[in-house]
Amino acid sequence: MLAATAVRPSPDDPLAGLGVGDHPEPAPRPGWTTVTVRAASLNHHDVFSLRGVGLPAERMPMVLGTDAAGVTDDGREVVVHAVVGGPDGRGVDADEPRSLLSERYDGTLAERVAVPAWNLVDKPAGLSFVEAACLPTAWLTAYRALFVAGGARPGQRVLVQGAGGGFATAATVLGAAAGLEVTVTGRDPDRRERARALGAAAAVEPGARVPRVDLVLESVGRATWRHSLRTVRPGGTVVVVGLTTGEPEAPELTRVFFQEIRVVGSTMGTRADLEDLLRLCVRAGVRPVVDAVLPLAQAREGLARLVEGRQFGKVVLEP
Repeated sequence: MLAATAVRPSPDDPLAGLGVGDHPEPAPRPGWTTVTVRAASLNHHDVFSLRGVGLPAERMPMVLGTDAAGVTDDGREVVVHAVVGGPDGRGVDADEPRSLLSERYDGTLAERVAVPAWNLVDKPAGLSFVEAACLPTAWLTAYRALFVAGGARPGQRVLVQGAGGGFATAATVLGAAAGLEVTVTGRDPDRRERARALGAAAAVEPGARVPRVDLVLESVGRATWRHSLRTVRPGGTVVVVGLTTGEPEAPELTRVFFQEIRVVGSTMGTRADLEDLLRLCVRAGVRPVVDAVLPLAQAREGLARLVEGRQFGKVVLEP
């Protein structure tokens, strides 16, 4: 079958470690189901994997991808929940640590993918395969960061760091749909304008002074951490979902404890969270922002958009 794989770690040039070509079909496993992939979306997790972050050379070649929507052998239309193992996992040993598809098991950038049957959620008829494939990583992470870890309530103010990426775009759309006053930061004026069009109340340059907010969604790290702590109100919450620019050089813990700021870590979401997100999208008419839809054979072009920061929203591959 055709697949996009990480064939070797390439820290400085991630696309040099990418292979797009023939790969063995998924092997049968007890309690697992094979899904024929109709659409799979890309994430920065795929770029990190190509760099060798979280995916050592001894596990390569590994099919990339965490997100997919497709059809099982019995005709069921499904969305794949990418988290395998951990306390809520099924289909693997009870003590297996939590991981994402493409870390221990082949991922979704292929014509077919095998996953634990527990990881399959019914695709709503109101969502296309392309739309549904955008949700399991960036959108699920944004949903949980906003409403579970962040506890956001309608009318509250939220700061989202970094306009344009899949997570930030998802947080903007979901927050606006839930009645939150969302402010987004971004270096590019065009991206800031597009964030406003998606429902952001304001879009400003990184580090700009804005009114104090109740909640900050932090996925950037070093470049924005100081701004996040100075923008959240005393007693407010900063939810950390990633560190694309690395660890903060100065964590400013004095400010954290003196102003009683809650710093909460959040990663992905549960299968139940994914089901809730799918229902929200259907009932509220929310749809993922899609940057581009490409054939699986053009996976290199799609990943290059992420590496170069050219995407706004999700890049989707169709086998």
